[in-house]
Amino acid sequence: MATISIRVSAAEKVWLQRMAKFYGLSLSALILTYSFEQLEDAYDVLMAESAYKYYHAKDQSTVSMAQVLAEFGGDEHIKPAKTE
Repeated sequence: MATISIRVSAAEKVWLQRMAKFYGLSLSALILTYSFEQLEDAYDVLMAESAYKYYHAKDQSTVSMAQVLAEFGGDEHIKPAKTE
């Protein structure tokens, strides 16, 4: 397993240790878990923005979920949204 070192102030270390204790995690697990979660969230946002730009560049159209369900034998209780 690889080791990565980070430098924090004494106050930041105390705070991180308190947070680790609060969550019942080791300091390493706390930093690893929360840094990965935030990085994954940021990646998801970037991918969504990229897909949205591609969608607009290709002049794509959408259909409602009710239309998809109706076409593929979905739930008969879902009614299409009203469009104006």
